[in-house]
Formats: sequence, C-alpha cells, structure tokens
Amino acid sequence: MKDLENIDRGMQNRIATKLKEYAKDPIKYSRKLMHHKIGSYRFRIEDYRVVFDIDDNNVVILRIGHRKSIYK
Repeated sequence: MKDLENIDRGMQNRIATKLKEYAKDPIKYSRKLMHHKIGSYRFRIEDYRVVFDIDDNNVVILRIGHRKSIYK
C-alpha cells in the first residue's frame, strides 16, 4: 500500500484495473524474475512493475514501482 501512495491517482486506478484482470490467470500475464531477491514474478503495467509471489493460488504483491527504480 505504501508503494501505491507514492503514485499519482490516475496511475493507481490503471494499476488496480490491470491487477484485477491479471489476477484471473497470473502466470499468463507475468514474467519470471531472474533474481529472486525481491520476488519471483512481475507484471508490466505501462512504466510500472508489480513484483509478486504466488502462495497457494493467491497472488501476494510485494512491491509496486517505476521500472527505473523497482529493481534497485
């Protein structure tokens, strides 16, 4: 939630809409991360990335951030 607070309201709404869509079949829309330091998978939503893990068929969002800074 803290990551979302730092993003403007319009982008927050677009991210929320895409996350609802992607939650139906997360593996289809995601990419596996090469280095599992911050998470196992990621969604690409415009210039933002949503890093997450899958735990018992639940998507657990770990980080949301701009593509330039999310992996640092």
